[in-house]
Amino acid sequence: MKKTLAQAYIWLLLVLLYAPIVFIAIFSFTEARTLGNWTGFSFELYKNIFSGGVNGGAGLMAAIKNTLIIAFIAAAVSTLLGTVSAIGIFNLKGRKKKTIQFLNNIPMINPDVITGVSLFLLFVFLHFSQGYLTVILAHISFCTPYVVLSVMPKLGQMNPNIYEAALDLGATPAQALRKVLIPQLRPGMVSGFILAFTMSLDDFAVTFFTRGTIGLETLSTYIYADARKGGLTPELRPLMTLIFTIILVLLIIMNVRQARSDKKKR
Repeated sequence: MKKTLAQAYIWLLLVLLYAPIVFIAIFSFTEARTLGNWTGFSFELYKNIFSGGVNGGAGLMAAIKNTLIIAFIAAAVSTLLGTVSAIGIFNLKGRKKKTIQFLNNIPMINPDVITGVSLFLLFVFLHFSQGYLTVILAHISFCTPYVVLSVMPKLGQMNPNIYEAALDLGATPAQALRKVLIPQLRPGMVSGFILAFTMSLDDFAVTFFTRGTIGLETLSTYIYADARKGGLTPELRPLMTLIFTIILVLLIIMNVRQARSDKKKR
C-alpha cells in the first residue's frame, strides 16, 4: 500500500508539473487567439514566428532577440567565471572553503525580488545607466553560482594528480588549465552553461528591476506586459513549446552522453 501511494503521489506531481506544458503545446497547433478554444489543426502560429508575421508585431520579435542575446552573453561569461571560481574554491581548505561555498549558495536561495532590488540600488549608487549592460551584469551575477555548483562535482571526480603531472612535464599553468583541466571539466561546464542560459531566459524579477526605463523588453517582461493587457499573444504558445522542446532535447543528449561516458569508464 505504501509503495502504491508513493508511486501515485509521484505520478500526480508529474501530471501537475507537465500538464500545463502539454496543454500549451496542444493549443499551439491552432490559430485561436484564446487559449482553450480549438478552431482546427494548423501550423499558422509556427509560420508566423519564423516569417515575422506575429500578432504582437515587432515588439515580440525584439523581445526574443534581446532575451537570446542577454542569455547567451550571461551564460558564456558566467560559465568562464564559474569554472575559474570552482577551481579556486575546490583548492581551498577547511573553514575557508566551507565559508566560500556557503556564500556561493546564498544567491541561489535568495528570492529574486531581493536580488533585483539590491542590484537596482547598487547600479543607482554607481550611477550606471540602466539598460543592456546592467541587465547582463545582473544575469551574470545570479547565473555564476549555478555554474560553480555544476563544475564542483567534476572537480571531485577528477584525479588531483593530473594537473600537477602536467606542470612537472613542463606545461605552464595556463596550458595545464586549457589542455588538462578544461577537457576533464567540460561536461560540468556544458551543464552549467545550459543551466545559466535557462535561468537567464526564465528570469523576470531581476530583469524588471535592472532594465531601467529605456523600453528594453525581454521575453519575460513582454509576457508580463502582454498579460496585463488582458490576454497573451497567440504566438507565445508555439514559442514556449519550441523553447521547452529544445531544452528537453539538449538535456536528453547530455544525459545519454554522460551515461555512455560512465559506461566506458567502468
